[in-house]
Amino acid sequence: MYRDRKMYPITCADCGKEAEVPFKPDGTRPVYCRECYQKHRPERY
Repeated sequence: MYRDRKMYPITCADCGKEAEVPFKPDGTRPVYCRECYQKHRPERY
């Protein structure tokens, strides 16, 4: 199912590492790699 999803290259706004995300960034918000996203993810209650 996810294998056919188009991936978009990004540069992590936190660490600068090259990564891919399953959405097209619009440039209005920072985009993070998987590791940095875990640090910036909002807490779940």
